[in-house]
Amino acid sequence: MIADTREALVVCVEAAIPVILWGPPGVGKSSMVSAVATELGLHLETVIASIREPSDFAGLPFRVGSSVAFAPPRWAQAVVDHGGGIVFYDEISTAPPAVQAALLRPILDGVVGDLELPKATRTIAAANPPDTSAGGWELSLPLANRFCHLVWDVSPHEVARGLALGWEPEMNYESGKDMTAKVDDTGVPDIRASLGAVGAFLHTRPDLVLVVPTSYAHEGGFPTPRSWEMAGRLLAVARSRACSPAVIRKLIVGCVGAGAATELLYYLERLDVPAPEVILADPDGWEIPSQRGDLVYAVVSSTMSLATSEGTRESWEAAGVLLARVAEAGFVDVAYDASRTWIRERPEGALPATRTLLALQPLLTGARPKA
Repeated sequence: MIADTREALVVCVEAAIPVILWGPPGVGKSSMVSAVATELGLHLETVIASIREPSDFAGLPFRVGSSVAFAPPRWAQAVVDHGGGIVFYDEISTAPPAVQAALLRPILDGVVGDLELPKATRTIAAANPPDTSAGGWELSLPLANRFCHLVWDVSPHEVARGLALGWEPEMNYESGKDMTAKVDDTGVPDIRASLGAVGAFLHTRPDLVLVVPTSYAHEGGFPTPRSWEMAGRLLAVARSRACSPAVIRKLIVGCVGAGAATELLYYLERLDVPAPEVILADPDGWEIPSQRGDLVYAVVSSTMSLATSEGTRESWEAAGVLLARVAEAGFVDVAYDASRTWIRERPEGALPATRTLLALQPLLTGARPKA
């Protein structure tokens, strides 16, 4: 459905995850990107990748005294002048390998030549499958792994209805969807819980952490540590927007592929992870399940992430109580893995409870305050 793909596209923009739209020519990919930028109130800078040179992304070298600098192109300077927005790399599948290589840093790091793009910059690309492109190329594996891949499917019914009745009703969000929110870099809601859940899944399926195909021919996403993190971020934003299961599936498939996504989503249906804020507020209140090591792993991971990011004595000490309880419950391996981070991140002046000392005593001998 067009509406599902559109919503998935906006989730990627909000989560700051580069996204690529795959579809044959003439199905409205470019028009959709323009409409989304307008409705979100974002500047749109379109770059036709097929007619660009590597210097348009790596910068044009010029001499400055005894050194060489790299001048950014006009489009990159325009993004800086607007404080960010959407950079739309159109026809990226017709960019030759040298141009694809030059695109790696702008897409991943937001750096063009010697110019750093604003943090509020978001990346969208569009591509035709190689068999429908004019002189198309396969995406390189490093470039493909930087995107969430969305397939732009248009059904005959949607085309007929759009021509007869107009496209706008089909393109709008359901009532209550916020299409005017501004994109910023304040973070992703519930990111720790989502990443903890993904980590718990990979704890049970370590063989899915990295599955790199031998070549890339429009196969969508594939599992790597980077794409799993992308999936976790998108999952957090999609849940905060109350997206439908169909939209969430599109996003996860777009990051790690259909097979891995199916397993993750099935796993998440059976995983009930309490919010890390709740755990830190009452580390003794959570009933530790004796037969769910994966759930314990997810809770400890998300709680430890929140505690270290807050950096307060209270959060650190509460996390220590949770680790002690986990160790006492028999999940020594989980407590051991998390305790190394916990020890390293000890705020100055923070002291673990006696219970924590007894449970983790072998690991605490090398504890040092965080500098």
